[in-house]
Amino acid sequence: MRKIILLALSLSAIFSVHAHTFSANQDVVGQLQTTVVKSGDTLAQVARDHDMGYVEMEEANPGIDDPDRPLTPGTVLVIPSQFILPNAPHRGIVVNLAEMRLYYYSGNQVITHPIGIGREGEDTPVSVLKIIEHIPNPTWYVPDSIRKMRAAQGVFLPRSVPPGPDNPLGNYAMRLSTPPKGGNYLMHGTNDPLGGIGRRSSSGCMRMYPEDIKTLYNLVQNGTPVYVVNEPYKAGWSSQGDLYLESHIPLNGGDDQVQKDAGRIRQIVEQAAKGKNLNVNWDTIQTISEETQGLPQVIARPNTA
Repeated sequence: MRKIILLALSLSAIFSVHAHTFSANQDVVGQLQTTVVKSGDTLAQVARDHDMGYVEMEEANPGIDDPDRPLTPGTVLVIPSQFILPNAPHRGIVVNLAEMRLYYYSGNQVITHPIGIGREGEDTPVSVLKIIEHIPNPTWYVPDSIRKMRAAQGVFLPRSVPPGPDNPLGNYAMRLSTPPKGGNYLMHGTNDPLGGIGRRSSSGCMRMYPEDIKTLYNLVQNGTPVYVVNEPYKAGWSSQGDLYLESHIPLNGGDDQVQKDAGRIRQIVEQAAKGKNLNVNWDTIQTISEETQGLPQVIARPNTA
């Protein structure tokens, strides 16, 4: 399956950094790309150069043996810049935790950016929230739980960190309303863009590249809804009328969870295909589900027989 994907990509599809902006009038948006590694590039740097997250680059390029070290110059990497829109309202901000990616809907357009989310045990909550405050140059008030954890590691943090290069919130933050189970969550920038975006790297807040949070901060208003979902498997229709499936590594359970989710995946596909006369390839669905490459792939075409 992976060889087929690579053959389908054009090596000329190397593009400059820009926000991924698409029409929101279809389920499958964007186009897969490739890029050629330059001397000194790491996977994290390539991810930032293309406004992608770290884990989604790992998913799309499973042959990389040691992604934290400089890559071999000339290596061709897949840029997973095609997406199935999450099964959530097409309004405001939709955060899909399983992808570590957000989607901002504005009129008939959607803008998408990678994010960092809560570490295991400090999960970003699935909920319906809203933006309630814009905070330029935020001060980081260090939670007691983090101060205690770091103190046990021999690192003693102050009670607050003012704006500046040592502030992990970056230059912009937006406060979210309190979820039903409580907690104080922000959508904010970072002073470590290569270390935390597209990973489970925070205490529950949503981290963004500095350039991405600046853009979003200036676009959204207080009161904007934020739908936080957890969808490792997404199905949707392309403008050509083909049904696609996209599979990510579940946040909890990994490969074992994929096996347990077989019934859930079938339900997602059947719901998307409802009322359509299709030839669904269930063998392909199983392969896509197990590979968890995060790449939308065709699983059914209209039955014209």
